[in-house]
Amino acid sequence: MTRRPARWNLPVADPAKAKWLAAQLHLAPLTARILVNRGYADAGSANQFLHPSIDSLHDPFLMKGMEQAARRLLQAVRRNEKVLLYGDYDVDGTTSIVLLSKVLQMAGNDANFHVPHRLKDGYGMRPEVINEAAQEGTTLIVSMDTGIRANEVVKYARELGVDVIVTDHHLPEAEIPPAYAVLNPNQPGCEYPEKNLCGAGVAFKLVQALLRLMEMPAGRVKRLTESFLKVVAIATVADVVPLTGENRVIVKHGLSGLGDTNNLGLKSLLTVAGFQPGEAPTAGQVAFRLAPRINATGRMDSARNVIELFLTSDHDRARELSMLLDEFNRERQEVERDILAATLKETEEWPVDDERRALVFAGEGWHHGVAGIVASRLVERFHRPVFVLEIDPVKQQAVGSGRSVPAFHLLEALESMPKLFVKFGGHHQAAGLTMDVARLEEFKHRFAAYARERLDVEELCPHFRIDAEVELRELTPSTGREVLSLGPFGYGNPTPVLAVRGATLRQPPSIMKERHLKFFLQQDRFPLTCKAWNWVERLDEFPTGDETLIDAVFALEEDTYSAFSATLRDLRLSTPSFL
Repeated sequence: MTRRPARWNLPVADPAKAKWLAAQLHLAPLTARILVNRGYADAGSANQFLHPSIDSLHDPFLMKGMEQAARRLLQAVRRNEKVLLYGDYDVDGTTSIVLLSKVLQMAGNDANFHVPHRLKDGYGMRPEVINEAAQEGTTLIVSMDTGIRANEVVKYARELGVDVIVTDHHLPEAEIPPAYAVLNPNQPGCEYPEKNLCGAGVAFKLVQALLRLMEMPAGRVKRLTESFLKVVAIATVADVVPLTGENRVIVKHGLSGLGDTNNLGLKSLLTVAGFQPGEAPTAGQVAFRLAPRINATGRMDSARNVIELFLTSDHDRARELSMLLDEFNRERQEVERDILAATLKETEEWPVDDERRALVFAGEGWHHGVAGIVASRLVERFHRPVFVLEIDPVKQQAVGSGRSVPAFHLLEALESMPKLFVKFGGHHQAAGLTMDVARLEEFKHRFAAYARERLDVEELCPHFRIDAEVELRELTPSTGREVLSLGPFGYGNPTPVLAVRGATLRQPPSIMKERHLKFFLQQDRFPLTCKAWNWVERLDEFPTGDETLIDAVFALEEDTYSAFSATLRDLRLSTPSFL
């Protein structure tokens, strides 16, 4: 595939606003420019962003249905009712169960829990589980990170005399489930200020409400809140919701507390993931080292292992389960590599060109538990929407997941051809589907045709949103640390991306571990050390002349051994227009 030049987008901050903000908050000019470009142009919003307070968490009772839900749960505790927590199999769903289990346990109710098996049961609430729970005497079911579209299952529970409280964050359909109470900031009529909570975030608000109704001493409520935030922070990062507003408060305080956790399972998992005692992971480390291990067991086996890990009080069992999660993660990585290699081999035989603006890959024996991850890798590589499907030769069905680019709405694409699928669902940039193999070729053609109509050729390339243009003399250790204080970084608050123009190479790049590059930029005698991960194939893009000027885009990132590090995102020969 011919590499298409990336698009650089540099919004220019109002110099007067940036200068004023820097003076008001005693910030480095670079930090102020980044804040202004990200929409924090006044001192109040910028200061709140820089110093998110745990006291700014919203009142949980602002959420529609909260009063009914919290009081019904307390009633179940006082009457010693059988309660079932019905969650999803990902980080968000499993940690939601852990949160509510903990607080109910403190109140005197040992709730049961159920998580579906990804491969055997699929996503969502199932009537047979509800029926079994009712037969066992369950009178209250709380859905965790699921249920907002489970109208028929909730109706069935009601027919069996079982109350249901739905806690979810996914977008609802036109009809809201007829539950005893529904907690979802995205449901019609809910005035809760933060619409971007993850499922564990919604569960946390229910926990907050319960703690208030239980009339605990204020000091204990504060300690418990800080403790619960650690798990909620992990889920918030893992579920890729915007790390702004209330989510920023949750993640900022939750991650800082992970260096001092008493939860045996979490402590053991941190050790297995390579963290030293007392070390608090960053959001990026949660996303790439913790979350994959938690998710892996739900992809490869049963997510019950995660819940048991976080609820156990046995040191040996905690160690055993954390090692099991690590093993499943290694297995997941191997399976992922094999499927990725198979898809890339296919692209060698049928090259990806401008006509192929959407891709579908399918193979027998592929593990659909990792289909979404492989699809994400392919989107990063080819910059267009991708589906990866497993073919079941017995059922003659294809099951899998898709990922997309910002300019293409994946769910709308599927909704344009609904009769092709047994079932499907998702949102803008992620979706899943099940279809008969007999319809697979038709899907490939229709999906590609739909993309050709809606994706311009110019969209089939990397896009870099640059936070600020910088001169290398500005990148002092203190300024670098201050810029990195804008973290935690993730979706909605990405790692700062900077651009420098008119720089030179001090010497040719050196190759690290056969795949990566290390080089030194210089501008007016001010140097910058840069690393370029997986850039060895693009070594020929670096100029050879000592005086050749280049423009570069790089991310400013945290570094264990220095104030910051710079990671190359793109470079080109310097041009007067720059963008």
